[in-house]
Amino acid sequence: MTIVIYHNPQCGTSRNVLDIIRATGEEPVVIEYLKTGWTRPQLLGLFAAAGLTPREALRTSKSPAEELGLTDPAVSDDALLDAMVEHPVLVNRPIVCTPKGVALCRPSETVFSLIEIPAGMIFTKEDGDVVSAP
Repeated sequence: MTIVIYHNPQCGTSRNVLDIIRATGEEPVVIEYLKTGWTRPQLLGLFAAAGLTPREALRTSKSPAEELGLTDPAVSDDALLDAMVEHPVLVNRPIVCTPKGVALCRPSETVFSLIEIPAGMIFTKEDGDVVSAP
């Protein structure tokens, strides 16, 4: 199964999701989007597949969203997309794509619905929280 993760190695949630995927025996395609950046069509496709609006995908903490005025509800989706292309950090992460679907995997156990989970799999996150597949 081909799995793609749009990953930020500085983010604990993103690292947890990557570790969960790897714990299933899969090696995903890892795209460090802070290095590669985004294109507008790429974001539109990912958001549509995940059922997200640009506002729902906007990272507001630990990003320049507030200082850029992007948290104002009057800011259009087009303006948000333009800002996300210019400042890749504005996109919340990780976004995971598999044949089962696409999702913003926050919290990290959201990824369970996108991958094949071995029966009884239990995973311990970096912070010590233990999660198990449904």
